[in-house]
Amino acid sequence: MRWPIRQTVGTLALLLATLPTSPLTQAVHGQGADMDLDKRIDAMATRAAAWLARQQDSQGGWSTAKSPGITGIVTTGLIHGGKRSPTDPMVARSIRYIEGLVNPQAGHIAGKDPRVGLQNYVTSVNVMALSAAGRDSHKQVIADAAGFLGKLQWDDEEGKKPADDFFGGAGYDSKSRPDLSNTQYFLDALKEAGIPATDPAYQRALVFVSRCQNLRGEHNDRPWAGKINDGSFIYSAAAGGSTKSFDQPTTDGALPGYGSMTYAGVKSLIYCGVKKEDPRIQGALKWLRDNYTLDKNPGMPDGREEWGYFYYLHTASKALQLLGEPSFADGKGVRHDWRLEIVERLEKRQATDGSWANPKDRWMEGDPALVTGYALMALGNIRAR
Repeated sequence: MRWPIRQTVGTLALLLATLPTSPLTQAVHGQGADMDLDKRIDAMATRAAAWLARQQDSQGGWSTAKSPGITGIVTTGLIHGGKRSPTDPMVARSIRYIEGLVNPQAGHIAGKDPRVGLQNYVTSVNVMALSAAGRDSHKQVIADAAGFLGKLQWDDEEGKKPADDFFGGAGYDSKSRPDLSNTQYFLDALKEAGIPATDPAYQRALVFVSRCQNLRGEHNDRPWAGKINDGSFIYSAAAGGSTKSFDQPTTDGALPGYGSMTYAGVKSLIYCGVKKEDPRIQGALKWLRDNYTLDKNPGMPDGREEWGYFYYLHTASKALQLLGEPSFADGKGVRHDWRLEIVERLEKRQATDGSWANPKDRWMEGDPALVTGYALMALGNIRAR
């Protein structure tokens, strides 16, 4: 007996609806969701690239009068988040600008003016950009820059022993107090330069990074570490410790951590070879789960919750990508598709001209070129799945 086609199709549909979802079916649905997300990312990135093309200056960079590092952020974002080829005219011009910052005598990528500061930060982000470009002609420049960065790390050569709270960290330049933000960019650069995880620079950095965590134990014996003991990370362990969530320590000397630095801490621990099961990562993840949000920089008090918001998104997205978790459970056990949620936040905040900027102009986030670079970097981290 041959069934009519309509009846056959209807019966099969009913049968399939009653069967458990197979891994193959789940994969197909997952691929469909990924394709939809990619289209949304493409739409944002296209608008952002069009705005950046209009803003690129005669030197080939963006906001070059403010910092030679902003172009590195934007270029990295365009390549990874915007899927722009290094041969794209706009990207090629920005790469030429970065090439012009190479100082072969010193080894850094921060310009030829010896008065230029921020050499660690600027060189680190420009290493990331040149690495993203993937040109053989840049390999030696990147290797030289990695060697230069290694000399900026606070260690025995600067008279800092492992017991010193400067040890292993990196600041804006060779004379700056080390902090976790600059140290994470330092580690980004080493990773992108292909420096193996066995290099002692990672283990020195691990000492400093671990001391930036509110987690009393064998890796952090600083007096403030156990005051809160919640696993969060602060801005710097150096000089007695400091946080950006408050201007001064609390009355009992505690230093509350906050979201952007806690994700920076997780990312840095992973770069330094710490396993996910380690109490340092588990402690940080518990804090991040309990304080999960992508609408603000958690841990920052009222009036500061938007400070560093786009920096927070690109740092969080990189840490979550490195953790390899397609979804992230909050403190109540609710799982969040963090990639989708970040895309939704960026869609909501993108200006009609294609740029992003933070109305709370702190840490240069009022500069739309820098913030558009941050947003594209976050989108690049989301694409890397």
